[in-house]
Amino acid sequence: MNEIDIKRLPRLTAILTQLQTKKLITASELAIKFSVSKRTIYRDIKALEQSGVPILTEEGKGYTLMEGYRIPPIMFSESEANALITAEQLVVKNKDTSFVKEYTEAIGKIKSVLRSNTKDKANLLSNRVVFGQNDDFVRTSSYLSTLQLALTNFNLVKISYYSPNNNQSTERTIEPFAIYTTQENWLLIAFCRLRIDFRAFRLDRIENLSVLNQSFEPHKITFEEYFDISLKKCSIPLP
Repeated sequence: MNEIDIKRLPRLTAILTQLQTKKLITASELAIKFSVSKRTIYRDIKALEQSGVPILTEEGKGYTLMEGYRIPPIMFSESEANALITAEQLVVKNKDTSFVKEYTEAIGKIKSVLRSNTKDKANLLSNRVVFGQNDDFVRTSSYLSTLQLALTNFNLVKISYYSPNNNQSTERTIEPFAIYTTQENWLLIAFCRLRIDFRAFRLDRIENLSVLNQSFEPHKITFEEYFDISLKKCSIPLP
């Protein structure tokens, strides 16, 4: 293997990872990500195909892996493992129970594929990284995981929502749109069918939640466009 091949191999592996991560990716996106020309990407894709990787080309859309094809577990470098461990310590301070549970279980699976030496170092780092916020590990919500699934599957959600402004609870049917966090608390942006407009819901004020067996049409605007609209209204609409 010559020097060019040695330099190319990490990029081919990274391209394969990108193909498995995204449903569709273009040559232009790959060229920008790896700082090479599109012609180089074309050659890389051809090399992967010749090695037996079933890459499909959707004309005018990009590349995708054949349904059902999976690459072997990815080996993490020590720096990548450290980044994940550091993120874990941020997550355990989070105030949503479901998020902490799901992330902790995911990290456990990641640790299981680490090399022994890297695993020992990751466990050491895990005990030596400390974040001061939410020292009491207060949990104020447990709906994040459920709402993430409803959001990505376009399921309607029925909630009972408490408003401290009037000390009342209202029943809402909402269409989850986006989720963001402030100071370890989570907020859901959703289209509220009661108010016929987008609203921001604090997860710690949701008293009851059920995902309905009904879907809704995905909203055409992006998260950035939503915030632009909200800024023009001077503030994010309150429920």
